[in-house]
Amino acid sequence: MRLAGKVALVTGSTQGIGKAIAERYAEEGAAVAIVASKSVARAESVASAIRRKGGAAEAFVADCSDVGQIRSLVAAVIERLGTIDILVNNAGIMHTASIEETTEEKWDSQLDLNLKGAFFLTQACLPEFKRKGRGKVINVTSIWGIGAGPNCPAYCASKGGLENLTRALAVEIGKHNINVNSLAPGNIATPLNAHLRGPDMGAYIAQMRALTPTGRDFLQPEELTGTAVYLASEDSDAVHGVTVTVDAGWSAW
Repeated sequence: MRLAGKVALVTGSTQGIGKAIAERYAEEGAAVAIVASKSVARAESVASAIRRKGGAAEAFVADCSDVGQIRSLVAAVIERLGTIDILVNNAGIMHTASIEETTEEKWDSQLDLNLKGAFFLTQACLPEFKRKGRGKVINVTSIWGIGAGPNCPAYCASKGGLENLTRALAVEIGKHNINVNSLAPGNIATPLNAHLRGPDMGAYIAQMRALTPTGRDFLQPEELTGTAVYLASEDSDAVHGVTVTVDAGWSAW
C-alpha cells in the first residue's frame, strides 16, 4: 500500500471527486479525514463505509470558505488523527452563469471556496508539515483553469487562480520538502455538473465528444484517483509546481 501510515485531509469528500480520492487513499493505507460542508452525518456515512471495508476514516464538518472554520478543522484533524501528511484541496462550487448573470454573490462564493479556501487550508497545515519536515498538497483545479469555457467566468477565474497559486506555493515552500501540485480534471461526472448531463443537454454532450480526441464526454471520478495517489506518494517527491491533467485528451487539442 503506497500511503500506509499517512494521514490525508480531503476536503469536499462526501461526493464526487473528493469521495473517490478519499476512498482510494484509504485503500492505499492512509487514514482519511472526510470533510462535509454542513452535515457531519454525510461525512460519517462516507467514513463508516470506509471503515466497513477495513480502512481508517473520521468525519468532520467545516465551511472551507471560512478561515476560522478552516483553522478549527485542521486542529481537529491533528487532534483526532495525530497529524496531517497529505492535503487535498478539492472542495469547490460552480455556478453556470454568463457575465451578465454573474452576481457579486455568485462571484464571491466561487472565489472564496475554490481559491481562498485552498490557500488558507494550506497555510493552516504548513506548521505541521514543517514540523514533520515534509508534506503533500494536491490542489484540484480544472481544465477550465488551464483553458476557459463560456458561461462560468467566476469559476474559470477561481481555478485559474488556483493553478498559479500552486506554482507560487511550490516555489515558496518547496525548500521545506513540501510538494504542491495540481490535479486538473476534465469533464467528470459529479453532482456539481449534473445539470449539464440532463436529457436536454444532448447537443452539449455531443460537442464534448467531438472536442475530445478519445471521443469521450464525461469521465468517472475513479479515473482520477491513480494520479491523486501518485501525487500523494513518495513517487512524486521530486515533483513541484506541476499540473497533471486527466481529461481523456481534451486539452491536447
